[in-house]
Amino acid sequence: MSQPTPPGQIAPHIPADLYQRAQATGQPVVFVINDTPAQDTWRKVLIPFAIAGATVAGGWGLVAAFCFLMDAAVHTFTVIVGAAGPIGVGGITLKLARSNDH
Repeated sequence: MSQPTPPGQIAPHIPADLYQRAQATGQPVVFVINDTPAQDTWRKVLIPFAIAGATVAGGWGLVAAFCFLMDAAVHTFTVIVGAAGPIGVGGITLKLARSNDH
């Protein structure tokens, strides 16, 4: 009683002269079956796309964080300049912002 082959696969074939020579000399017969399941193929394709997607999302996150920090820095600078008025060092006065009463 032989075992049935799995669906979608055929039994490996060996030429008759090679089989008879192996029987006569006692050499073992080695079957090499190339089997790549569909899961491995999808995994090989999806992992690089997942890495690329995570890289793009991280890059946009860095850009958004940089924009937020720059906005906060500019806002802080304008508040400090508006509150400080003119700055003088050693007789040189520097006016950082224009006043509205000109």
